[in-house]
Amino acid sequence: MKSNPLDYLKYWKVIRQYAKIKYEVSQADLDMMFFLYSEKYFDREKFAEYSTIFPWDRDRFFSLKKRGFIEIFRKAIGHKKPIYRLSTKGSRMINSLYKKLNGEEIPTSLSQNRMFLKNVSYTDKVYRNMISEMNEVIKQQRRQPLE
Repeated sequence: MKSNPLDYLKYWKVIRQYAKIKYEVSQADLDMMFFLYSEKYFDREKFAEYSTIFPWDRDRFFSLKKRGFIEIFRKAIGHKKPIYRLSTKGSRMINSLYKKLNGEEIPTSLSQNRMFLKNVSYTDKVYRNMISEMNEVIKQQRRQPLE
């Protein structure tokens, strides 16, 4: 992945599937958290504004908050509305995905990746094969001397 600096998204589908399973999030949740990660702080209006491009889910904000991906930064004070941010859990997830896009291997141990358990769906088996292949490509690229 490091051979071409513009080749970040080659394995995005694999990384995305890994994230969806590991963190139990939907594609829309993931996309929203990538947006919020760069916003740092946001209010419900900013969240709702970006939500308009996603499939309708009126409970997305509350679901992300309940699952610990969003936390309150400043409570409502008088006429000032509350301000939110991604929690440590949400920020670590997004940081981890950026690292994977930059060439960090996806874990293949049973304790860190449920796709490598024995009794998983056919789709998970296909993805874990792709993860193994992707990790091998990453290892080979690290071994190559710089030109």
